[in-house]
Amino acid sequence: MTGEDRMAEFDMAEELMKAESYPRGVDSVSLIQTHISWVFLTGKYCYKVKKPVDFEFLDFSTLEKRKFYCEEELRVNRRLCPDIYVDVVPITRDSGGLHVEGKGDAIDYAVKMVQLPQERRMDLLLEEGKVDGDVIDEISKTLAEFHGAARTGEGINTYGSLETIKANWSQNFEQTRNLRGSLIPEDLFDSIEKAVGEFMQGNSKMFNERIKSNRIRECHGDVHSGNIFVDGRIYIFDAIEFNPAFSCSDTAAEIAFLGMDLDFKERKDLSESFVDGYVECSRDGGVHDLLNFYKCYRAYVRAKVIGFKLFDAGVGQEEKGEAERLCKEYFSLAQEYAVNF
Repeated sequence: MTGEDRMAEFDMAEELMKAESYPRGVDSVSLIQTHISWVFLTGKYCYKVKKPVDFEFLDFSTLEKRKFYCEEELRVNRRLCPDIYVDVVPITRDSGGLHVEGKGDAIDYAVKMVQLPQERRMDLLLEEGKVDGDVIDEISKTLAEFHGAARTGEGINTYGSLETIKANWSQNFEQTRNLRGSLIPEDLFDSIEKAVGEFMQGNSKMFNERIKSNRIRECHGDVHSGNIFVDGRIYIFDAIEFNPAFSCSDTAAEIAFLGMDLDFKERKDLSESFVDGYVECSRDGGVHDLLNFYKCYRAYVRAKVIGFKLFDAGVGQEEKGEAERLCKEYFSLAQEYAVNF
């Protein structure tokens, strides 16, 4: 991204913090920001705008691409949250500035969503001890029904193939090998790599059977407690739209993500209830055979992504210290799963 692009990006974000940039009834605006998007909270609705970035795993660099992926985001998320994901709306400009849902030629686009109360996010409720068995049962049922109706077959099955899974693991190890002996003890790194290799080598038939039994689906791709609202009903939001390699997988891998997340938050009781409930609803007993393998994968990827912050010049020392702590904890959790394949 050029300096001019960065300035344009900053100007847009700054202007969209003004209440007058939105339809009538907006008094104030707050912002949630990630490395790929801005989410502007306005009260009744929130608007998600994709940053004009181009990374190895996604490309939002042009207006045409951002519009396409906004429409994809609407499609993939309406499967689980049809009443939350409202529309793709234009952002326009005139002499008065930027206007979301404005008239005229679009200079960008936003995904318009009903704004849910942030305090009802599941990760926050877990911290407060406000997630019980009824909530977990409802999540299990919701995901089982969702997976049962999700797309499968040609174009999707390849993401559950042993060849693809091996490539994903190979990438994980190569991208973290520089941490071996420092952030990751050598014996921990080596034991995970050895256990993963042996499991894949000894279970090729099982991976093939998962494909034949239609367990590879266009899933959500990012099911963890931070992407679930518990507000009268269950809302599993923010499904991945930008890369099928992240959203298409064995359904067991999706279940393993939330299971791992609950384990990490020291709620193994809820993790076990969630998996058992899903298996009962989906009638997919094969999940148990792959659960620790995919939990290990999810924990390892979490550690890897957090570890990237340690080499980011824009991250302060305090944040790097927290990243190092979390990274070590996730690697340790990955090893716990690896010894129990």
